[in-house]
Amino acid sequence: MTTILAGTICNPLIRRGIDLCRLYRRAASAVNEPGLRAVLEEDAQTLAAVIADVQHEVEQAGGEPRTRGSWRAALRWRLFETMAHAGTRRDSTWIRELAQDEAALLRAFERAIAGLPEAFAKGLRRQLPRLRGIHLDMHELASHARS
Repeated sequence: MTTILAGTICNPLIRRGIDLCRLYRRAASAVNEPGLRAVLEEDAQTLAAVIADVQHEVEQAGGEPRTRGSWRAALRWRLFETMAHAGTRRDSTWIRELAQDEAALLRAFERAIAGLPEAFAKGLRRQLPRLRGIHLDMHELASHARS
């Protein structure tokens, strides 16, 4: 049962995390503002650590963790990069996209935790402070991008 839970609950979270981490890295290389670039790179590193920890939890449970993101995300990023380059407020466009995807990942973690028995939710629950830290960064950046 542990392996099934690890695979059906954690692997989709890992895939989403990998996809978002790659988007953070692409955004960090595409934005104009050096301070924003530094924040995005730091958040990408934090997210990579979260992913690695969840992968480790899956391995400890006897499962096979995902190591790759989705092919759909790669297509979506290319489309998004094209739209961001065409826009006049490139940095704001990246921030809006990242904030939306980051909030969705946080909600997915929270839903997964709520639906798991405590023994299985403990590993995911340890990741929430880091994910919430990224969420606060993106919320702050998004509020500045709107003004």
